Amino acid sequence: MDIRLRSKAKMSYKPNPIKQLFHNTRRFLAMSWLAYMPVFQIAITGSQGKTNTTSTLFYILSALAPTVRTDIDLDTIYNVPITALKINPQTKYAIFELGVDHVNEMNKHLEIVTPKMVIVTGVSPVHADAEHLGSFQNVIHEKQKLVESLDSTGVAILNGDDENARGMASHTKAKVIYFGKNENNDIRATEIYLSTSGTQFFISYKKAEGESLSFMVELPLIGLHHVYNVTASFAIYLSLGFTDINRFKSILKNMMPLTGRMSMEKGPLDTLLLDDSLRANPASTVSGLQTLSEIDYKEGRKIAILAEMGELEHPEEEHKKIGELLNKLKVDFVILIGPLHKNTFQAAISGGFSQGNIFLSKNVIDAAEILKTYVKKNDLIYLKGSLLRKIRRIIMILEGVKVGCDIVVCPFYHLCPGCKFLETGYKPA
Repeated sequence: MDIRLRSKAKMSYKPNPIKQLFHNTRRFLAMSWLAYMPVFQIAITGSQGKTNTTSTLFYILSALAPTVRTDIDLDTIYNVPITALKINPQTKYAIFELGVDHVNEMNKHLEIVTPKMVIVTGVSPVHADAEHLGSFQNVIHEKQKLVESLDSTGVAILNGDDENARGMASHTKAKVIYFGKNENNDIRATEIYLSTSGTQFFISYKKAEGESLSFMVELPLIGLHHVYNVTASFAIYLSLGFTDINRFKSILKNMMPLTGRMSMEKGPLDTLLLDDSLRANPASTVSGLQTLSEIDYKEGRKIAILAEMGELEHPEEEHKKIGELLNKLKVDFVILIGPLHKNTFQAAISGGFSQGNIFLSKNVIDAAEILKTYVKKNDLIYLKGSLLRKIRRIIMILEGVKVGCDIVVCPFYHLCPGCKFLETGYKPA
């Protein structure tokens, strides 16, 4: 079985006895090996931004010392022991991205991982549906276990702009550092500027002796969310005793975006494509739309294509909030995909969004036809969805690829090119 399968399948899947023995043995070896290795462990959790924050921190630390990290594509329950067994005596830092979508899953991770520093990127109601954690409070409680695991020598680095992450400070004995954009954070991002080539902002903080400092960061990455990734990583940088700001800045200048996570590329029909098609939850959708709105782009119009957000406790309400947000942003056209976006559509229209500039489509094929009709040369297209929504099919259609599969939610984790159902469509048994 592919260990990247959907979480529902993951929990219902029962490997045969030989495979179960293999998994259990690997976990035992990972636990024993990691306990023996003198590596400095850092763990990252949250509802959004985990992978980008992990990648940013890994990029920084690996430029300073031998560092390992969890794989981008593997399910955490398998990823943690695999990563632990990659560590060798020369490894200085190990970064564990710890995702959870079921009750007590964090307990399983903490059987192996014993972090000295923890980042909580933020908490939103993803995986709060009945098939997963069951409620938003359970989401908070499960992620909070990571902060609770720290002792008085540890450091908890919390998104201070997120009240649920900030609230975890009272549940740890560790030193707490807040990061974000608001004034009440220890490490703060200000004067943010977005363009199609990257993101610029200032980081303000206080040195141990109380002196206030500020410096500018230039990233070849696009998105407001990178402000959080970088400020959280800077908190780790300082907490590990590094003080060379120029070194920190120079490392960041060479970063590359992760494909499908706010990566910019040439789009179909002489357009520009901002691809954010691998993850979609309320917080990341809001951040992505705000980025599209604020990005300095005058060569064409801004078009947002939004797939549904899944695994939510109150899906209708969360989609309605996106519609309300659209009225506050500088977005020219919006194409919505899937029945849940009826709530988005109605909220946007009720709030004054031009009915001629927002469209509700049944599936990606309908969405592609709408886009074909309205798109113009040099338009900036923002593509937002999760991996299982497979909305890159829209781009494939506009590029002339034959696509017959119109399924709204795909059961497979592999990408569409090469899929045997791409032309004929997938029909569940």
